[in-house]
This record gives sequence, C-alpha cells and structure tokens, in this order.
Amino acid sequence: MTKKRSMASQEAIPLCALVIYLISLFYYQFPAIEVHAKIISGLLSALTPISIIAGAIFLFRCMEHSGALAQIKVWLNGVSTHSIAQLMIVGWAFSFLIEGISGFGTPAAIAAPILFSLGFPAVKVAVFCLILNTVPVTFGAVGAPIWFGMSVINISENDLAGIAKSAALINAAIAPFIVILGLLFVVEKASIVFRNLLFIMLSIFACTLPFVIASHFSIEFPTVIGGTVGIVITILLAKYSIGIDSKDAEEDDSITKIGGLALLKASFPLWGTVVLLFVSRIEEFGLQQLLRLSQPALQFDIPLLGELSISVSLVFTLSNILGTQESWNHSLLYIPSILPFVVIGFMTLIWFNSASSGLALEDTKTKMKYPFISLLAAMAFVNLMMMGEEKSAVQTIGLALSSFSQEYWTFFAPFLGALGSFFSGSATISNLTFAGIQLSIAKQLSLDSQAILALQAVGATMGNMVCINNIVAVSSVLGLHNRDGEILKRSFLILLVYGVMAGLFGILVL
Repeated sequence: MTKKRSMASQEAIPLCALVIYLISLFYYQFPAIEVHAKIISGLLSALTPISIIAGAIFLFRCMEHSGALAQIKVWLNGVSTHSIAQLMIVGWAFSFLIEGISGFGTPAAIAAPILFSLGFPAVKVAVFCLILNTVPVTFGAVGAPIWFGMSVINISENDLAGIAKSAALINAAIAPFIVILGLLFVVEKASIVFRNLLFIMLSIFACTLPFVIASHFSIEFPTVIGGTVGIVITILLAKYSIGIDSKDAEEDDSITKIGGLALLKASFPLWGTVVLLFVSRIEEFGLQQLLRLSQPALQFDIPLLGELSISVSLVFTLSNILGTQESWNHSLLYIPSILPFVVIGFMTLIWFNSASSGLALEDTKTKMKYPFISLLAAMAFVNLMMMGEEKSAVQTIGLALSSFSQEYWTFFAPFLGALGSFFSGSATISNLTFAGIQLSIAKQLSLDSQAILALQAVGATMGNMVCINNIVAVSSVLGLHNRDGEILKRSFLILLVYGVMAGLFGILVL
C-alpha cells in the first residue's frame, strides 16, 4: 500500500488476511474450526465500521444535496476566511467534541468532508484530520478507552485515575507539536510559525487545558468538556482575529452573512448529530441502556453457523459460531450509523424540502464499493492476528518488542499501544489487548506500572492516525480511490514523532 506504485487497500488487505490465515493453520496450528469461526466473527464485525462510514457518507451527501453545506460554508467564511482558522475550528475543536461524544473514528469522517468542501485538498485534509484525531481519543466516547479498556487488569480506582491523569497530561503536552505538524500538511510553514502561531496555541490550549483539568475529577467527560469549551473559544478567537495575521485571510467581497435562524437550520446536521449522540451516550438520560438491551426477543438456531438472537433494541448476537465459543455482537441502534447519521440525514432533507434521498443513497452505495471489501478483509485479519490470546501473533510481537528493549521499555511502551490501535482500529481494544502485557512487562522489569499503563493509553490514542479502519473511512467519505497507502505513509511519519516524544516524556517526567 505504501510503495511507489501502490496496491489498493481492497487488494492488499485481503492478501494480508490470506497470509495470516495460512500462518494460523500451518505455523500456529490452531484448530481449523476455530480459525474459520474467527474469520466469520471478523467478517460480521466489519458491519460496525462499514455502517459508520456509510452513515457518515449519507449524512454528508444529505448536507450537500439539501444546500445545508453551502450555507455552513458561508457561515464559516463569515467567521473567518483564514485557512488556519477554518482548519482549527473544524479539524481540531469540532473533532475534539465529536470524539468525546461518539468515538468510533467518526470525527475525521465528519470533519474531513466539511474542510474539503471549503476548498482544501482532499488527501491533505485526510492526513490532517487523522493526525488531529489522536489527543482527544485518550478518553474517547465517555471515557471508554480508559475505564473499559483497562478493565482487564486488576487495579484500584485511584490507580486508574492516576493513569488517566498522566495520559491526559502527556497528550496535552504533545498536542502543540502534533497540531503544528498536521497543519504543515495543509498550509505553508511561514503562515503557521511566523504569523499565526498565537492563534494556533490559544486554540489548542482552549481544548487541552479544560481536558487536563477535567481529568482530575472524571474519567468519562474530559474530552467532551475540552471540546465544548474549545470550540466556543476557537470560534471567538477566529471571529475577532485574535492571534491571526489578517494578511493571510482571503479577501472575498461576495461573502454574505446569514441570520441566526438560517444558521440554526443550516447547521442542524451538525448540532443535531451532536445532540443525538450526547443524549444516547450519557447514561443519566436512560437512552443508552435502552439502545443496548441485549435480552433476546427472538432466537434462531442457524444450522452449522450458530445461534442468532435479536433483542427489542435490535442488538444482534451470534453465539457458538461453528460450534465454538466464538461469538459476535452488533448493537444496530447504538453504533453511530442509523442513529444519528441516517436519521439526521433524512431529517435534514425533510427540513430543507429536498427530494434528494435517492441521490444520497446512490452516492453512498457507490462510495462504499471499495471500503466494503477492505473492511471485511481488515476485520478478518485483525481477528486472526489476535487469535490465541497469549499465544497470538499480536502478543508475540509485543513480547518480542519488550525482550528487545529491556530496561528501556518506558520509551517503547507507547509504540505497543499504537500497534494495538493499528491492528484493531480502536484505542479501547488496544488497551484491552495490551494493558495486561504492559503490566506484566512493568513488573518483570521493575518499572513504574502506573507510568507504563499511562504510556500504553497514550500509544493507543496516537495509533488512531494509522489504523486502517479510520484511513479507509476518511478516504471513502472524501471519494478518494487508491490513496490509502499514501495517507498511511504520511500519517506514519507523524506517528513516529508522537511516539518518540511520548517515550521521552515518560522517561523524563513519569
């Protein structure tokens, strides 16, 4: 995927899946029935990223066909025509907020097409949004990467809080460097360093300071709080040109202001999405439990395949796949696809009296052709890489890394966390997979366990920029074909910088 004449992801990833399939059968000698059960589980698990990407594409197309996107562009240009201001509002602050509410890789999938519609180059925008969708992933959707990701290890609430605070601090300290590196992919160096650095820094700290402060009191809401405060402050900074060199702003006398009610209507796809995500993610509203009810309402015994059950909340569960202990679970209404993307998309068309639902659906179908193949293969690949638990290929890689680094493991710990996110596409799953082995390595090498686990969490967040699921999602929404390898290669360079900084921070500070 990353060579000069690159192979498309829908070709490369199935080949990788085939290779690990053969390795699983003939090198690890896992029972064939269990290998095939893992593949089936992986293929079914692909419904999650596939549905999210399809929902995001559909919402964006509804915004486009209804005219809402055009009006949002007018409003953004009314706030500021400055390229850096627009990048920081949409790609940084807005994405920060969406990550705290939703997770699942949705921030980049929503922010990238908005920036593209403003005239930024598609590949550069894709890389930029992936790079910036790292720091807020520390706590992800209502803290899941921390409280759920670390649930596999036996640690106290105080230790968990300490891990969360340390991870938040490290990511916040690295954020200015990573944001600037991300901006360098889109705008020229002089504009960043010499003319608009104050605005960039104020925008970064507007999100990260509340984020770090909130991490001392909660492990669920730091990202939501940081994003909420950050987007308000960033918009105000941009509107009043604080820290911005006006010479860099594009002069456009044709720009018109839109009224408050018109803006409320035009931005409905965005604030409607945020509100619906917020209501469905916060436990106190009660909707979260309702959408995730797993008590079977219908049950079917599918010969040779397994036992399928469907709950009243449309939670699909396939257990005893091929007679093994392998199972699959899919919460159709909880995963951010139908709710909020599809629902908000249709509501947008209705509000704008647009009869373009057919066009939006057709666009979505066309754009999903190649990602569909890539993601099916990717999830089968991931499941096989993680098969065997402590004897899995992923664990083998992790142990080899720790054996190689020995007492310098503090420096390398973030890279193991990133490896988990790269394979699985999730910081939460990376922490679930590697928290135990990180703790074991820390004890074997007499290292500070809390520090190592904090670096694992940092690594899991930075790996978000290179995971195949997110790259495929962003390129699909932008309509890019056969550019996944190019995006991966560019993002990987920033991952290395992020990892080195995190490792050094761990050695010097923790």
